[in-house]
Amino acid sequence: MKRPYVMIVSEVTIDGKLTLAKGVSSKEIMKLMDEEANKYLHQIRAECDGIMVGANTVRIDNPNLTVRYVEGENPIRIIPSSTGDIPLDSNVLNTSVAPTIIAVSKAAPKEKIEAFKEKGAEVIVAGKDKVDFKELLSKLYEKGIKKLMVEGGSSVNWELIKNDLVDEIRLIHLPVVVGGNDVPSLTSGEGFKTLEAVKRFSIKRVFQCGNQVITEYQRL
Repeated sequence: MKRPYVMIVSEVTIDGKLTLAKGVSSKEIMKLMDEEANKYLHQIRAECDGIMVGANTVRIDNPNLTVRYVEGENPIRIIPSSTGDIPLDSNVLNTSVAPTIIAVSKAAPKEKIEAFKEKGAEVIVAGKDKVDFKELLSKLYEKGIKKLMVEGGSSVNWELIKNDLVDEIRLIHLPVVVGGNDVPSLTSGEGFKTLEAVKRFSIKRVFQCGNQVITEYQRL
């Protein structure tokens, strides 16, 4: 299957959390990132054809997903949402800033699909009851998206890793501990449960970036 090169990029705390508490925007924890880390993150955005976040991230964070701290073109924003459960006033639906693709399943209401199109977004249908990421990535490749950055959240990360669709993971480690049993970490899902099933990566690079440590992993 031809698909984009997929890279998960995320900030994480020392204890692997993505935010301060369940339902709290990750923008809060990202305030701890210094200019060097922000430039690192946005340089990756500028080098990618597309950038993906899940619908829950859109609902909680309401991100723009544009390039700011460096020079470069805004990538195409891709939002998988099986039922199209995305507020119509979301920043990602401001298509005058950057193009947006909403990926839905066949279960998505037709009126919601039409509303997305009226906003100027393109809609891709992939999957019967929920978004089929293998089918979606194949269709994105056909549209010229050869390099895809994924900024979460944990459910999208899990679906991609589970289905062997991730080539690289890059983590921006924030030097803080958050704690909390139900605070989202890099992935969610049911987990692999055995050593034989876990997905393995090799360390590509480790370096300091401002007050953060960056770790980059390559799929084995």
